[in-house]
Amino acid sequence: MSELPASGILLADKPAGITSHDVVARARRALGVRRIGHAGTLDPFATGLLIVLVARATRLQRFFMALPKTYEVLARLGATSSTGDPEGEIAETGVLPDEPLRLPLGVIRQRPPAYSAVKLGGERAYARARRGESVELAEREVEVYECRELAREGDRVSLRISCSSGTYVRSIVAALGDAYCLELRRTAIGPFGVEGAWPTQGPASLIDIVSACARFLPVFELDDEQARAVRHGRAIAAPAGESPVLMVDANGAIAIAERRQSAELGTLLAPIVGLAGQ
Repeated sequence: MSELPASGILLADKPAGITSHDVVARARRALGVRRIGHAGTLDPFATGLLIVLVARATRLQRFFMALPKTYEVLARLGATSSTGDPEGEIAETGVLPDEPLRLPLGVIRQRPPAYSAVKLGGERAYARARRGESVELAEREVEVYECRELAREGDRVSLRISCSSGTYVRSIVAALGDAYCLELRRTAIGPFGVEGAWPTQGPASLIDIVSACARFLPVFELDDEQARAVRHGRAIAAPAGESPVLMVDANGAIAIAERRQSAELGTLLAPIVGLAGQ
């Protein structure tokens, strides 16, 4: 019987000038595993933390993508960019936002940039924008947990921004006034920090699924009978608590489960993503 490929997550520190897909390709070569994805794109000009999902961990993409993000940003004031970043057409206006900057906090509504990966009619918005088509994306609600000015000198301002998944930092910067995002670095995703992350070259090591998920999900340990039931997709009785839950047995991760209420059986843990086997 062939040995199963290693499964887990790889914390990668993406350099500027390459895509998130490029990082995945480098990880595929470094690890010798074909089934690899990532949990949240970084623009080519951006740097910082990218969570790479390996083998069975690719099934957990939505849970990692839902984690909050933290960024360090260098914004240029007094100019605008057609893409909100250094790769667009820059227009010098000389109009500087007032001091102190009006920084967002809490739940806000924002419109994703036209040059974004949001799909519009089955096609990425940036593809339409690059063809010169008019792109109008719907507003969405996001949450900003922290937006703090770190330093300001001339037409440069440094910010630290912590926000919910789906937030566009380029839109936050553009909303300051005549400003665009000059540098962007993602320093954290949920409980995972960029410090010590794989530099996209050299040996790469994984964090196993149980260790990774236990950082942000409650863990429910199964006995042999419960593990057999869950492996066959059956719900089991459980006490009330947080949801979703990582279900494990002595051999490792079994499933991600949600707590559901049954009028007859009370609180159940129902598997929604299987993690045992291949």
